[in-house]
Amino acid sequence: MAYTYLITGATSDVGTALIHRLLASAPADTLVLAQGCGDVEKLAPLVQKYPGQVRPFDVDLSDRLKVDAFVRLLEQTAPAPTHFVHLPALPVVNARFKNFDEERFARDLNIQLNSAIAICRVFLPKMAKANFGRVLFIQTSYTIGCPPKNTAAYVIAKSALGGLVKSLAVEYAPKHVTVNCVAPSMMETNFLKDTPDLIVQAAAADNPMGRNATPADVVPAMAFLLSDEAGFITGVTLPVTGGSAIV
Repeated sequence: MAYTYLITGATSDVGTALIHRLLASAPADTLVLAQGCGDVEKLAPLVQKYPGQVRPFDVDLSDRLKVDAFVRLLEQTAPAPTHFVHLPALPVVNARFKNFDEERFARDLNIQLNSAIAICRVFLPKMAKANFGRVLFIQTSYTIGCPPKNTAAYVIAKSALGGLVKSLAVEYAPKHVTVNCVAPSMMETNFLKDTPDLIVQAAAADNPMGRNATPADVVPAMAFLLSDEAGFITGVTLPVTGGSAIV
Protein backbone atom coordinates (compact mmCIF):
# COMPACT_ATOMS: atom_id res chain seq x y z
CA MET A 1 0.00 0.00 0.00
CA ALA A 2 1.32 3.43 -0.94
CA TYR A 3 1.12 5.84 1.98
CA THR A 4 -0.25 9.37 1.70
CA TYR A 5 0.33 11.68 4.67
CA LEU A 6 -1.90 14.71 5.13
CA ILE A 7 -0.08 17.05 7.51
CA THR A 8 -1.59 20.32 8.69
CA GLY A 9 0.82 22.77 10.29
CA ALA A 10 3.49 21.18 8.11
CA THR A 11 5.53 24.38 7.88
CA SER A 12 6.35 24.35 11.60
CA ASP A 13 9.72 23.13 12.85
CA VAL A 14 8.06 19.92 14.00
CA GLY A 15 6.19 19.54 10.72
CA THR A 16 9.25 19.90 8.50
CA ALA A 17 11.29 17.58 10.73
CA LEU A 18 8.51 14.99 10.63
CA ILE A 19 8.26 15.15 6.84
CA HIS A 20 12.00 14.57 6.53
CA ARG A 21 11.80 11.67 8.98
CA LEU A 22 8.92 10.06 7.08
CA LEU A 23 10.40 10.46 3.60
CA ALA A 24 14.07 9.80 4.30
CA SER A 25 13.70 6.06 3.82
CA ALA A 26 10.22 5.84 2.33
CA PRO A 27 9.33 4.30 -1.04
CA ALA A 28 9.21 6.70 -3.97
CA ASP A 29 5.41 6.50 -4.16
CA THR A 30 5.00 7.95 -0.65
CA LEU A 31 3.24 11.33 -0.80
CA VAL A 32 2.96 14.19 1.71
CA LEU A 33 0.13 16.70 1.39
CA ALA A 34 1.56 19.58 3.41
CA GLN A 35 -0.60 22.48 4.64
CA GLY A 36 0.74 25.82 5.78
CA CYS A 37 -0.73 29.30 6.06
CA GLY A 38 1.13 32.14 4.41
CA ASP A 39 4.48 30.43 4.89
CA VAL A 40 4.58 27.48 2.48
CA GLU A 41 7.94 28.71 1.18
CA LYS A 42 9.38 26.95 4.24
CA LEU A 43 8.58 23.69 2.47
CA ALA A 44 10.73 24.54 -0.57
CA PRO A 45 13.82 22.63 0.64
CA LEU A 46 11.70 19.51 1.18
CA VAL A 47 10.01 19.88 -2.20
CA GLN A 48 13.46 20.05 -3.76
CA LYS A 49 14.92 17.20 -1.71
CA TYR A 50 11.98 14.85 -2.34
CA PRO A 51 10.75 15.70 -5.85
CA GLY A 52 7.17 14.73 -6.51
CA GLN A 53 6.62 13.59 -2.93
CA VAL A 54 5.71 16.86 -1.16
CA ARG A 55 2.74 18.94 -2.30
CA PRO A 56 2.36 22.27 -0.46
CA PHE A 57 -1.06 23.86 0.15
CA ASP A 58 -1.60 27.38 1.49
CA VAL A 59 -4.81 27.25 3.55
CA ASP A 60 -6.14 29.34 6.44
CA LEU A 61 -7.52 26.79 8.90
CA SER A 62 -9.41 29.48 10.82
CA ASP A 63 -11.77 29.91 7.83
CA ARG A 64 -14.24 27.02 7.55
CA LEU A 65 -15.07 27.79 3.92
CA LYS A 66 -11.39 27.58 3.01
CA VAL A 67 -11.00 24.34 4.97
CA ASP A 68 -13.95 22.81 3.12
CA ALA A 69 -12.53 23.95 -0.23
CA PHE A 70 -9.16 22.44 0.73
CA VAL A 71 -10.78 19.11 1.54
CA ARG A 72 -12.67 19.11 -1.78
CA LEU A 73 -9.45 19.90 -3.63
CA LEU A 74 -7.70 16.96 -1.98
CA GLU A 75 -10.58 14.65 -2.85
CA GLN A 76 -10.35 15.70 -6.48
CA THR A 77 -6.58 15.80 -6.97
CA ALA A 78 -4.84 13.50 -4.49
CA PRO A 79 -5.01 9.94 -3.20
CA ALA A 80 -7.06 9.49 -0.04
CA PRO A 81 -4.78 10.02 2.96
CA THR A 82 -3.71 6.91 4.83
CA HIS A 83 -2.29 9.11 7.61
CA PHE A 84 -3.52 12.44 9.01
CA VAL A 85 -1.28 14.52 11.28
CA HIS A 86 -2.71 17.72 12.77
CA LEU A 87 0.02 20.11 13.93
CA PRO A 88 -1.20 23.73 13.77
CA ALA A 89 0.53 25.74 16.48
CA LEU A 90 -1.30 28.12 18.80
CA PRO A 91 0.39 30.89 20.75
CA VAL A 92 0.13 30.61 24.52
CA VAL A 93 -1.87 33.66 25.55
CA ASN A 94 -0.95 34.66 29.10
CA ALA A 95 -4.08 36.37 30.39
CA ARG A 96 -6.30 36.13 33.42
CA PHE A 97 -9.64 34.48 32.87
CA LYS A 98 -11.49 37.74 33.57
CA ASN A 99 -9.80 39.10 30.43
CA PHE A 100 -10.74 36.07 28.33
CA ASP A 101 -10.74 37.04 24.63
CA GLU A 102 -13.73 35.18 23.18
CA GLU A 103 -13.10 36.30 19.61
CA ARG A 104 -9.52 35.05 19.66
CA PHE A 105 -10.58 31.85 21.39
CA ALA A 106 -13.17 31.15 18.69
CA ARG A 107 -10.45 31.57 16.05
CA ASP A 108 -8.11 29.27 17.97
CA LEU A 109 -10.84 26.63 18.22
CA ASN A 110 -11.39 26.83 14.48
CA ILE A 111 -7.69 26.24 13.85
CA GLN A 112 -7.09 23.63 16.51
CA LEU A 113 -10.34 21.69 16.73
CA ASN A 114 -12.95 22.54 14.11
CA SER A 115 -10.60 22.17 11.15
CA ALA A 116 -9.53 18.76 12.49
CA ILE A 117 -13.16 17.67 12.81
CA ALA A 118 -13.93 18.83 9.25
CA ILE A 119 -10.96 16.91 7.86
CA CYS A 120 -11.61 13.79 9.94
CA ARG A 121 -15.28 13.67 8.93
CA VAL A 122 -14.26 13.29 5.29
CA PHE A 123 -11.15 11.14 5.49
CA LEU A 124 -11.66 8.81 8.46
CA PRO A 125 -14.53 6.99 6.72
CA LYS A 126 -12.19 6.49 3.75
CA MET A 127 -9.55 5.06 6.09
CA ALA A 128 -12.18 2.79 7.60
CA LYS A 129 -13.22 1.58 4.17
CA ALA A 130 -9.56 0.77 3.42
CA ASN A 131 -9.33 -0.99 6.81
CA PHE A 132 -6.22 1.02 7.70
CA GLY A 133 -5.34 4.48 8.96
CA ARG A 134 -3.26 6.53 11.36
CA VAL A 135 -4.37 9.83 12.91
CA LEU A 136 -2.12 11.87 15.17
CA PHE A 137 -2.59 15.13 17.04
CA ILE A 138 -0.24 17.26 19.10
CA GLN A 139 -1.36 18.50 22.50
CA THR A 140 0.74 19.96 25.29
CA SER A 141 1.96 18.76 28.64
CA TYR A 142 -0.17 21.58 30.07
CA THR A 143 -3.14 19.21 29.66
CA ILE A 144 -1.45 16.71 31.99
CA GLY A 145 -1.62 17.54 35.67
CA CYS A 146 -1.64 21.19 36.74
CA PRO A 147 -1.29 23.80 33.95
CA PRO A 148 0.40 27.17 34.45
CA LYS A 149 -1.73 30.06 35.61
CA ASN A 150 -3.41 32.35 33.09
CA THR A 151 -3.39 29.91 30.16
CA ALA A 152 -7.09 28.95 30.11
CA ALA A 153 -7.74 29.60 26.41
CA TYR A 154 -4.73 27.58 25.28
CA VAL A 155 -5.36 24.69 27.66
CA ILE A 156 -9.08 24.49 26.81
CA ALA A 157 -8.42 24.36 23.07
CA LYS A 158 -5.72 21.71 23.46
CA SER A 159 -7.79 19.68 25.94
CA ALA A 160 -10.66 19.48 23.46
CA LEU A 161 -8.37 17.50 21.18
CA GLY A 162 -7.99 14.90 23.90
CA GLY A 163 -11.72 14.23 23.87
CA LEU A 164 -11.71 13.98 20.09
CA VAL A 165 -8.84 11.48 20.20
CA LYS A 166 -10.55 9.17 22.67
CA SER A 167 -13.90 9.27 20.88
CA LEU A 168 -12.45 8.62 17.43
CA ALA A 169 -10.11 5.94 18.74
CA VAL A 170 -12.98 3.86 20.13
CA GLU A 171 -15.20 4.35 17.09
CA TYR A 172 -12.59 3.49 14.47
CA ALA A 173 -10.57 0.79 16.25
CA PRO A 174 -12.56 -2.04 14.62
CA LYS A 175 -11.43 -0.71 11.23
CA HIS A 176 -7.74 -0.66 12.23
CA VAL A 177 -7.61 3.12 12.26
CA THR A 178 -5.59 4.37 15.24
CA VAL A 179 -5.97 7.84 16.74
CA ASN A 180 -3.36 9.16 19.15
CA CYS A 181 -1.68 12.29 20.55
CA VAL A 182 1.74 13.39 21.63
CA ALA A 183 1.97 15.93 24.45
CA PRO A 184 5.38 17.66 24.56
CA SER A 185 6.60 19.95 27.27
CA MET A 186 7.86 23.39 26.24
CA MET A 187 9.62 22.85 22.95
CA GLU A 188 12.38 25.14 21.69
CA THR A 189 11.39 26.03 18.15
CA ASN A 190 11.07 29.23 16.12
CA PHE A 191 7.56 29.46 17.52
CA LEU A 192 9.09 30.58 20.85
CA LYS A 193 10.88 33.55 19.34
CA ASP A 194 8.41 35.99 20.95
CA THR A 195 8.47 34.23 24.32
CA PRO A 196 10.60 36.01 26.93
CA ASP A 197 13.93 34.26 27.52
CA LEU A 198 13.31 34.12 31.26
CA ILE A 199 10.19 31.99 30.73
CA VAL A 200 12.01 29.61 28.40
CA GLN A 201 14.97 29.35 30.77
CA ALA A 202 12.72 28.80 33.78
CA ALA A 203 10.92 25.95 32.02
CA ALA A 204 14.26 24.32 31.23
CA ALA A 205 15.45 24.71 34.81
CA ASP A 206 12.25 23.12 36.15
CA ASN A 207 12.50 20.11 33.85
CA PRO A 208 14.01 17.02 35.54
CA MET A 209 16.35 16.62 32.56
CA GLY A 210 17.45 20.23 32.84
CA ARG A 211 16.35 21.35 29.38
CA ASN A 212 13.33 21.94 27.18
CA ALA A 213 12.15 19.57 24.48
CA THR A 214 13.24 19.90 20.85
CA PRO A 215 11.69 18.58 17.63
CA ALA A 216 14.38 15.88 17.69
CA ASP A 217 12.83 14.59 20.92
CA VAL A 218 9.24 14.69 19.73
CA VAL A 219 9.39 13.60 16.09
CA PRO A 220 10.60 10.02 16.79
CA ALA A 221 7.64 9.48 19.11
CA MET A 222 5.32 10.79 16.42
CA ALA A 223 6.89 8.60 13.76
CA PHE A 224 6.41 5.55 15.95
CA LEU A 225 2.71 6.24 16.55
CA LEU A 226 2.29 6.64 12.77
CA SER A 227 4.12 3.42 12.01
CA ASP A 228 2.82 -0.06 11.26
CA GLU A 229 4.40 -1.25 14.52
CA ALA A 230 1.97 0.93 16.53
CA GLY A 231 -1.13 -0.74 15.13
CA PHE A 232 -2.39 -1.89 18.55
CA ILE A 233 -1.93 1.52 20.22
CA THR A 234 -4.90 3.87 20.03
CA GLY A 235 -6.59 6.50 22.19
CA VAL A 236 -3.25 7.34 23.82
CA THR A 237 -1.78 10.72 24.74
CA LEU A 238 1.97 10.17 24.96
CA PRO A 239 3.89 12.65 27.13
CA VAL A 240 7.25 13.71 25.70
CA THR A 241 8.34 15.84 28.60
CA GLY A 242 11.67 14.78 30.08
CA GLY A 243 9.73 13.82 33.21
CA SER A 244 8.12 17.22 33.79
CA ALA A 245 4.64 15.73 33.36
CA ILE A 246 4.12 12.10 34.33
CA VAL A 247 0.86 10.22 33.88
